[in-house]
Amino acid sequence: MRVQGIPTDQFEHFRGGGADANGQPPLVTRSEGGANPCRHCLGLIADGEAKLVLSYRPFEGAPQPYAETGPIFLHQTTCERYDGETLPAWFAFMDPAALRGYDANDWIRYETGRIVPGRDLTQAAAEILRDESIAYVHVRSKFGCFQCRVDRA
Repeated sequence: MRVQGIPTDQFEHFRGGGADANGQPPLVTRSEGGANPCRHCLGLIADGEAKLVLSYRPFEGAPQPYAETGPIFLHQTTCERYDGETLPAWFAFMDPAALRGYDANDWIRYETGRIVPGRDLTQAAAEILRDESIAYVHVRSKFGCFQCRVDRA
């Protein structure tokens, strides 16, 4: 598998005050507790650290019916984009998490939808990606917030 945070050019756009998916600049606030993941480095934003809150659509191209939009957090300061073969270890604590497979047209493949404990995310994503008609998988929180995209290696 290949797991990546949002592209660095998008991260820098938002850090610079660029418009989010709703055409608004990101809000700057403080992280509360330990459950504020940055979608660029896929690390947790430290309690009390400045963070950006914005609306994000994790799809390229024009909006379409399955191009979901929702809130995400980002570090306000610079961080390195996550690019790895595994999900970050803290994902095991997401309980539950949602997985959705998408085809090459960015449409949800309903039969792939799963709600699983965080400890089962890697296995569930790998199973979904075994279907060659699935282009990629999104990992989302129990609230539906986008966490990351998972592709075949």
